[in-house]
Amino acid sequence: MPEEQGRPIPPKATSIRDTVPHASSSWTGTPRVEELLARDLATCSSSSDDDNDDDDHGNDSRSEASIDRPHPIMYRRPSGVAYGTSRPVMSSVASPDEEAPFLTPIERKRSRSAECSLLRDSQVIPPKHHRHLRSEESSSSWLARVSRRLFGSRTREQQHHGDEEEDASFPPQPPPQITVQSPDDESTPLLGGNGSPEGGGRDDNGDIDDQWQAALASGTLRTTWQRETKTIVSYALPLVVTFLLQYSINVASVFAAGRIGTLELGAVSLATMSAAITCYAPFQGLATSLDTLCAQAYGSGHRHLVGLQLQRMTCFLLLCFLPVAVLWYHAEPVLNLIIPEPETARLAGRYLRVLIFSGPAFLCFEAGKRFVQAQGLFRATTCVLLVAAPFNVFATWLFVFRLDYGFIGAPVASALSQNLLPVLLFLYVRFVDGRQCWGGFSRRAFSNWGVMLRLALPGMVMLQAEYMAFEVLTLASSRFGPTYLAAQSVVATIASVTYQFPFPVSIAASTRIANLIGAGLVDAARTTGRVTIVVVAVVGLINMTLYSTLRYHIPLLFTRDPAVVAILADTLPLIGLMQVFDALCAGAHALLRGIGRPAVGGYANLFGYYGVALPISFGTAFGLGWKLEGLWFGVTIGLAVVATVEYTFAYLTNWHDAARDAESRNAAG
Repeated sequence: MPEEQGRPIPPKATSIRDTVPHASSSWTGTPRVEELLARDLATCSSSSDDDNDDDDHGNDSRSEASIDRPHPIMYRRPSGVAYGTSRPVMSSVASPDEEAPFLTPIERKRSRSAECSLLRDSQVIPPKHHRHLRSEESSSSWLARVSRRLFGSRTREQQHHGDEEEDASFPPQPPPQITVQSPDDESTPLLGGNGSPEGGGRDDNGDIDDQWQAALASGTLRTTWQRETKTIVSYALPLVVTFLLQYSINVASVFAAGRIGTLELGAVSLATMSAAITCYAPFQGLATSLDTLCAQAYGSGHRHLVGLQLQRMTCFLLLCFLPVAVLWYHAEPVLNLIIPEPETARLAGRYLRVLIFSGPAFLCFEAGKRFVQAQGLFRATTCVLLVAAPFNVFATWLFVFRLDYGFIGAPVASALSQNLLPVLLFLYVRFVDGRQCWGGFSRRAFSNWGVMLRLALPGMVMLQAEYMAFEVLTLASSRFGPTYLAAQSVVATIASVTYQFPFPVSIAASTRIANLIGAGLVDAARTTGRVTIVVVAVVGLINMTLYSTLRYHIPLLFTRDPAVVAILADTLPLIGLMQVFDALCAGAHALLRGIGRPAVGGYANLFGYYGVALPISFGTAFGLGWKLEGLWFGVTIGLAVVATVEYTFAYLTNWHDAARDAESRNAAG
């Protein structure tokens, strides 16, 4: 990230609340999105009375959206996330940049809090309790003072100022004009006007806007590594919980199969790989188009069109699932042509036959998840998983062990849990929040599919390519026998579990960097980038330490087979090293997505996987006879190459140019 002289580039808008970082597909959208929206609106205007009612609703929402446009966006929602099946990936199509700049009241409050906090730390506005700073400083212990110096979020210049200098650095304010706020409410007047409780003729928004614009133009806004670390951690923790909860539905089947036997453990891995390649990856990729379509409809104020996009995509996915269901039903003869072990193919075929009953539910949940995310209701998915994940653990124990269903009990429990997900999401939307975007079932769901598919296909191709690169390892490991296939199942599972930690950090960091870049705070964005690299490196090193020190203990969580345990004990140190590069890649993805260059990460991944990783994996596994270690050695080298390419690109990229690009897109929006 080369340094460039000069002050941060101020956006043309009044404040950060008038901009959306990289909103190229938010308000303006791509031509295809605008075309689809225009077609839907034209259809709405020429429809029956019911549709006219929808239009009235849309007009109400449109006016509401126009009111919400100038509100804060310092706080943004992490979206464009594909997770919950095999390995979460970030494609260059589904990105947070395709998110509507429509914030809920809670998000606006958080946005205001983020702005005010940054202004305080940069000494632009007085601290909340500046009158008490001196007394607190004199009464606190030396340990507390050192802790504040090391971990406090104020800038270094502010830390070196005394309380008298700190108070003198602000323009004198009449005492009635300063209102002390509670930490949870940043929407109350901060700098009132004319001494009135309401702030006189100007509201808090206008004062903070002026303060923000002046500080931005003068280049006085600064951030610290402490502040950015706290911000990234606070953004990432809820995502970690959500990712782990949804992935636990698959982990439970692997645990149960491993307790039954080695053959069953390998069969679960083979069945999961087949399901991911034929259904989960391509259909998730298709559903990513809703990240743009639903957000565009919601952000433009036509809320009833959000429900229409949901219906349209759901109908299309269900139609596409019909040939997949036929393939899963006849999976055993197909797998027999690929897998040398007939019994493994037979068990995997039985597993896939049961999973047919979970397919429609999976598709409905994936589409419904985008429906609530477009409205900023990310808590909905977490609430659903807080119920479904424990139920899945109980159902797995009940069917596999208590009722003695054995191996077939694992897919039965998984299918029941998958069917529970859309039901719970429906109940959340119906009785909690989100139903305002549902305009009822409409025949228009069967029209205008062409534009939707043109937008969805690139996401499907990218997601499928990234899934295939890892799932092909499972297919290759089956050539070494059921023992190695079982070991591969364990390795893939624990590698995906531990990836749930750097991946949310990546999503949180890309959101934060995009915010700062969009506001013209290039130096602050660089600080966040450096913090991101350190955080993901620490996470990767922790994972490597756990893999290396517990390599004889982790396998026992899945299987008691001594042969499988021995293979895993030899392979896990290499997997630990791979985790470091995997975490670094996640950090590099965050930098590229934050500066608006996500496609570079997509191309680098494809080159690293197919040009480097897989050729080396096959050469070392089969040519040199390293077997499972050889397969993952190639992946480790491939990820190292990807991390090197992406960090080099991020370093050589002029981040001020990225800020100018964001400014031009914001102005166009």
